[in-house]
Amino acid sequence: MTATIQTIQTLDGAFTLFVDERQRVLASGWTDDHAAIVARVRTAPARIADGETDAAAAVDRYYAGDVAAIDDVVVAPQGTALQLAGWAALRRIDPGAPLTYAEFATVLGNPRAVRAAASICARNASALFVPCHRVLRTGGGLGGFAWGTNVKQALLDREAAAAAAAA
Repeated sequence: MTATIQTIQTLDGAFTLFVDERQRVLASGWTDDHAAIVARVRTAPARIADGETDAAAAVDRYYAGDVAAIDDVVVAPQGTALQLAGWAALRRIDPGAPLTYAEFATVLGNPRAVRAAASICARNASALFVPCHRVLRTGGGLGGFAWGTNVKQALLDREAAAAAAAA
């Protein structure tokens, strides 16, 4: 199996996509460090080549204002059953309507599992496509984000503006 890695420029900086031969996103994030992206995957393909990915077009559309463009990109997460369920739940959070970690824990079926909910976000390899940036601390604080809270805030602002324009 050969995977493809591609870095594109966005308004929030370099964004690298790591996809498998079926164009499913394995990992992504705001860096041009390919090794850092590959390291986010439990089992990386043996062969990795630089190239173009289908997902890059969705990222471009997202940054052009179509924040729903990322919804159709297929991801291939690797994790436990709870993590997989959590990452699927993250994809159902509407742009412009972030949840708190406590609300996310409730969505996962265990309102007291706030730390588990935060851990699911922290272990998300497919940033943007699995929008863990849409989960905030109780009270509205940003909390952490692997790619920097400045990027998280910019994504939330972009999505809030798109949601307001659509309303």
